[in-house]
Amino acid sequence: MRSIILLTVGVFCIRQSLAQSNWQKITMPALAEVKANFMNPPSQYSSTVTWGWDGNMTRDVIARDLDKLYSFGFRAVTIEAGYNMAGKYLSDAWFQSIKVAVEEAKKRGMHIWIIDEGKYPSGFAGGKFSEEHPELRMQALTVAARIHADAGETIDREVPDAVSAIAVNTADKTSRSIDVNNGKLHFTSPAGSWDITVVQHQFKTSPTRSANNPAKGKDGTASLIDYLNPEATKQFLAYTEEQYKKYIGSEFGKTILGFRGDEPAFSYTPWSPNLPMVFKQKKGYDITPYLASFFIKDPSPEQIKARADFYDVWSDMFGENFFKPQGDWCKANGVEYMVHLDKDDDMQPFVRSGGDFFKDMKDVQIPGVDVIWHQIGWDTVANFPKFASSVSHIYNKPRALSESFAAYRPKLDDEHAKWILDHQMVRGINLFEMMFMGSSAASGTPRAQSYMLEPAFPDLVKYTNRACYLLSAGRPATQVAVYLPTSSLWMGDTKTDKSEIALAEQLLNTQHDFDFVSEQALETDLELTKGEFKTASGTTYKTVIVPAVTVMSEVAIHRIRAFAKDGGQVIFMDKTPDILTKGTFLKAYDAAHGPTNYKWCRVQVGPTDFANITNFDVKLRKPAPAIKYIHRVIKDADIYFFFNEGAEEQTNTATITQNGFVYAWDAMTGDMTNEMAFKQGEYTSFQLKLKSHETRFYVVVRK
Repeated sequence: MRSIILLTVGVFCIRQSLAQSNWQKITMPALAEVKANFMNPPSQYSSTVTWGWDGNMTRDVIARDLDKLYSFGFRAVTIEAGYNMAGKYLSDAWFQSIKVAVEEAKKRGMHIWIIDEGKYPSGFAGGKFSEEHPELRMQALTVAARIHADAGETIDREVPDAVSAIAVNTADKTSRSIDVNNGKLHFTSPAGSWDITVVQHQFKTSPTRSANNPAKGKDGTASLIDYLNPEATKQFLAYTEEQYKKYIGSEFGKTILGFRGDEPAFSYTPWSPNLPMVFKQKKGYDITPYLASFFIKDPSPEQIKARADFYDVWSDMFGENFFKPQGDWCKANGVEYMVHLDKDDDMQPFVRSGGDFFKDMKDVQIPGVDVIWHQIGWDTVANFPKFASSVSHIYNKPRALSESFAAYRPKLDDEHAKWILDHQMVRGINLFEMMFMGSSAASGTPRAQSYMLEPAFPDLVKYTNRACYLLSAGRPATQVAVYLPTSSLWMGDTKTDKSEIALAEQLLNTQHDFDFVSEQALETDLELTKGEFKTASGTTYKTVIVPAVTVMSEVAIHRIRAFAKDGGQVIFMDKTPDILTKGTFLKAYDAAHGPTNYKWCRVQVGPTDFANITNFDVKLRKPAPAIKYIHRVIKDADIYFFFNEGAEEQTNTATITQNGFVYAWDAMTGDMTNEMAFKQGEYTSFQLKLKSHETRFYVVVRK
C-alpha cells in the first residue's frame, strides 16, 4: 500500500511539474497584479539575447559572459553553438558545457533558451543525418534531363530515378505527359517540335552552416532531414531535445524555458517517398503526371491548379510532420518551442520555401519572425511581424517572437533599435531575441554588437521587458480579420500580394488594428457565433476583409457568408474571387457559377479610410497615419499601446469604446499618471500627445 501511495504522489508531482506556468498560457490577471509587476516583470518575460559559443566555453568564460549580459538587463539568454568549441556540437562535452551554463544562469536568476541546431537552418543535427541516417536526408524534385525532339523522332532513354516527364510543343505550348513509371522514357514525336522535361527525385539538401563543419562554410556537407517524414523528425528529436532532457531535464520549465528553431525551409521543390500516397489520400488523384509541368515555362491552367494542390499537400505534411511533433514534445516536457522561418517577411517567395505560414506555425508554442538586414526601418513599410502575432492570437498562444538585428545595415544605434522594437510591438510581437553577443573565450572580453555598448542600452532592455510584459497580459482585443491569400499565391497570382500589403497599410494608417487569418482558420478553426468569429484566445472578429484574390475555398465562402448574414461585416477589396475550390484546386470552378451572389458583402474599389467599418475600437479626431496602436484586455481593465512612428510630434484626441478611468503608463521610466478623460455613454475620449517616435501605454480601468 505504501508503495502505491508513493507512486501516486510521484505521478501527481510529475503532472504538476509539467502543468503550464502563467508565462506559458494566456491568463486574465487583475490590474493590481499587473501594476505590481510593471517595474520589474517576472524574469520569464525578459527579452533574450543570442549568445554565440565560439571557443572553449569553460566555467569562467560562461560566468563572465553571463555577468556581462546580466549587466545589460537581460534575464534570459539564447545559446547558439559556434566554432572552435572544446567538443563537437551534440557531443558529451557540449552537453556538459550546457550543464555548467544552466548552473551559472540559475545562480543569477537567469533563464536559458537553446537554439535546436548547431547553427542553421534547423534540422541537420550537426551533421548526424549525413553520417548516421542518410536514408532520412532531405529530398527534392529536380530536372534530370531536357531533351529536344523533332517531328517523327523517337526518344528512348533509361531514367531510373524519374518520377514524371512532359513533352511541350514549342509552337502552341500544348503538352503531353509521358509515362516513366518503369524507369524508361519512350516518346515518339507527333507533328511539330517538342521539348521534353524529365523530373527525378534525389537526395538534395538546402545549404546548411554547421558548427561541426571544419570549413566553416555554408554548403551541403551536413544534410537537412526530410521535413515531410515524421520518422526523420522523431530522430531529430532523439539527437537533440531528448539528449538535453537527459542532461538538464530537471530544469525544464524553470531555468530552461525552451528551444528555438531557426529558418527551416526548402530551397528546392520538396519530395518525400510517401508524398504521392499522401497526396492521393488528400486530393483523390495521382499527382505524378503533373510533377514535370512544375518545371516548364508556360504551364496550362490545369497544371497551375495541380501545382497549387501539390503545395497544399506538402504544406500539410510540413506542419504535421515537422513542426507539430516538436511542439507536442516540448509541451509534454514543460518547455516551449519557438521558431521563425526563412523568407517570412515576404509571402511571395515564402510560399515556395515554407508553404503555408499558418499550417507551419499553428502547433508551435511561440511563432516567430526574423528581422534582419534592413527589413524594418524608418524608410520601410513592413507589417510582416503580424504574421506571427496573428497565429498567436488565433491559436491561444501568449507570445510571438522576433529575432531582431542580425547583420543590420546600416549599423544600429539605440534610438533606431528602439524604433524597430516599437514598430514590432505595436504589431503584436511581445518577445525579442536580440542579436548578438559572442563569447569571451578567445579575447577575454565578450563581443557585443555596438548598439549594446551604448550607455542607454540597459534602459532600452528594461523598457522592452516592461512593454513586452504588458503586451503579454490578458488576451488580444483585435476586431478585424484580414484574409491571407496563400492559395492565390500558390496559383502564381502576384497581384494578390500587392493587394494584401496595401490593405494592411491602409488599415494601420487609419487605426484599424487587425489579425491575418488563414483559409483553414476561416473554414474550421474560428468559432462562428452570432455574427462574430471567435479565436481560441477569446478574440472576436466582427469584420472580415479579403484582398483581391484569384481563389478561395467554397467552405470559406460559405462560412463568411453565414458570418455576414448573422450580423458580421465582410468587405472584398476590388473584386470577389475568380474561382472556388471544392476539395481540390484541380476541380476549381468559376465563382460566377458558385453558391452565392455576393449580395451579402461589400466590394470596395480603390483605397479607403475604412470609416465604414461597423465597429471601431479606437478613433482619432483627425487623420494621423503615423499613429499605430494595439489593444489587450485583462480582468478589470484594458491596455492600449500607442506608438508615433513618425518624426513629427502628434497631438490628437483618441476615442475608445470603453467607459472608464484613464491612466498613462511610461514603460521607459515606470511612471503612472492619471489622464483627464471625457466619458460619453460607452465611449471615453482623452488627449493623445506623442513626441517623435514616442510610445505610451494607456490603461483604462472599467467602471
